[in-house]
Amino acid sequence: MLRFPPQLLHVLNSQGFRSAPAARGCCQFERLRGIFVWRRMMAEDQKPPQITVLKRASDSSAVENDHQVKRLKTDDDQTADEKRFPKRKVVLLMAYSGKGYYGMQRNPGNSQFKTIEDELVTALIKAGCIPENHGEDMKKMSFQRCARTDKGVSAAGQVVSLKLWLIEDILEKINTHLPAQIRVLGYKRVTGGFNSKNNCDARTYSYTLPTVAFSPKDSDQEDTSFRLDTETLQKVNRLFALYKGTHNFHNFTSQKGPRDPSAKRYITHMSCGEPFVRQGAEFAVITVRGQSFMMHQIRKMIGLVIAVVKGYAREEVIERSLEEEKVDVPKAPGLGLVLERVHFDRYNKRFGGDGLHETLEWTQEEDAIAAFKEAHIYPSIVETEGQEKSMVSWMATLPIHDFEATATGKQEHKDEDGNASD
Repeated sequence: MLRFPPQLLHVLNSQGFRSAPAARGCCQFERLRGIFVWRRMMAEDQKPPQITVLKRASDSSAVENDHQVKRLKTDDDQTADEKRFPKRKVVLLMAYSGKGYYGMQRNPGNSQFKTIEDELVTALIKAGCIPENHGEDMKKMSFQRCARTDKGVSAAGQVVSLKLWLIEDILEKINTHLPAQIRVLGYKRVTGGFNSKNNCDARTYSYTLPTVAFSPKDSDQEDTSFRLDTETLQKVNRLFALYKGTHNFHNFTSQKGPRDPSAKRYITHMSCGEPFVRQGAEFAVITVRGQSFMMHQIRKMIGLVIAVVKGYAREEVIERSLEEEKVDVPKAPGLGLVLERVHFDRYNKRFGGDGLHETLEWTQEEDAIAAFKEAHIYPSIVETEGQEKSMVSWMATLPIHDFEATATGKQEHKDEDGNASD
């Protein structure tokens, strides 16, 4: 077999060699070149066929179909409302009586504990504001509540943000599918990145209680004829003023250590208003505004002041409770607590005057808010207190608390219900 080195083959096949002038011995080279070309062509014809590796059709088609489902939405899949009403980011102003509900926040997969959000989502779906499949995953509608109210706690000015279809007569249609003790009183368009929790600057709560809570400990705790005098009211407000400013409230919640930075909270206002009489008993409303609150914080702030006014603890315990020392702080009942208003001062300053967005103030809804409180919140608090006597029952537990033991470091660690634990 005749073989040529690669260098010679390169010369024989070059354009310069083939176009060079004929010289002596040229025929010999041409013959050799022809033999080589013929053998190379024969060798290429005898090469085995290339094998093409095929991917499984099921895998590729499944991936492709999945992408098409996510990427495409045909006109047949869209309802008439979807085509007519595009989704928009809005806030809803809500008012509700918390009696009978396990708080505001929804608990997916736990239907036995009904919450306010359960009722709201169901109403939004039935009204045609959100797709039915969004009810199972609230992240799909960018849902966020401003404040998470606990079991039995009411609200007159709760605000939630979400994306929905701005259908005609939206408030009327949503409220048609809500129980009477829950209402959506207003809505406003907001920026696409708005988050009702993160954009909230401050929250205002009220706490309605029978004034007998401020009566001396040795008096009749069920005496509905008790009336709060001016001197005692002034003392109450002087004690509430001690909470104003930035303090370490680790004693007023659970699972917060004394050096946990998140236990520091800023309180701008706290006071008790003039008393009023309902159904023969005297009540008063405590108002507190702060940047944010921890679980049970407000109820414990009120509970400790009640303990001092009644004579179970000395005044200095309030200042001591705001330091690193562990203090036994009683938690007042949740019945009278109401989320009154949420504040968006920074958002209003930045976007309220841009000509595109509204300020998140609800002056036009004030009458509706007041009417709802008179019809559903105050009557529920007064009637439930008269029937269940939650404040009277709670006051009976105050002697159990040891407000002085912590001064010498002898306090036991207790859970939220006052039971001794490790």
